[in-house]
Formats: sequence, structure tokens, C-alpha cells
Amino acid sequence: MRLRLRGTKNVFEEIAEQYKNYIRLGVLSAGEKLPSCRELAMELGINPNTVERAYAVLESEGLVVTLPKKGTYVAEAGGNAADMIAEAEKQIAACKAAGLPREEIAKIIDRVFNK
Repeated sequence: MRLRLRGTKNVFEEIAEQYKNYIRLGVLSAGEKLPSCRELAMELGINPNTVERAYAVLESEGLVVTLPKKGTYVAEAGGNAADMIAEAEKQIAACKAAGLPREEIAKIIDRVFNK
């Protein structure tokens, strides 16, 4: 699997976006090791800090985990459940603040689960 820089965005954003796509499409599976920052930087002819920044974006989104002295790995699919719960609570709170009654919010949740 090879990354291709197109020059349409910041380099770190392109790297992060391509890895996001590979992970979401299943090309990279949970537990799979990503190249080290130095390896990927040498392959792409860029600064290792740029790769580190891309990996930081992926880690902040819960798509990868970095283990000190071991490397960066694709995260387990459900590994970011706490973040998803927090986001759901935030969205429900926003609906409540907008004046939606509890029953309407419950109907929305039912519709999502019945799709």
C-alpha cells in the first residue's frame, strides 16, 4: 500500500486522510502496524515531523494508537466507545437545548436503530 501526495492540501492532512480511508475501507485492519514516522518520511521525501503530525490527527480521532518504543497501530474498532458516548450525549443535550421534547428525541433514536 502506497500513499500518494497530490498537493491539494497540507501534506499532513493528505497523509491522515489517506490513512483514514484505508482504515475505514478495511485495507488496514485493527492491530496492523503503520510505518514509523522516519520510514514514511523517507519514502515520501518529507520531514518526519509532518508524519508525526498526521499520526497525531489519526490518534486524536481514535483511529490509531501509538505505543512508546513499539510504533503506531490501527486501533480496535470499538476502542473509542467512550468518545462516541460523549459525542452522543453532547448531541442529545443540543437537541434538548433547542427545545425538542424527550419523546421526539426518543423517536429519533428509534428511527436510527430501525434503519
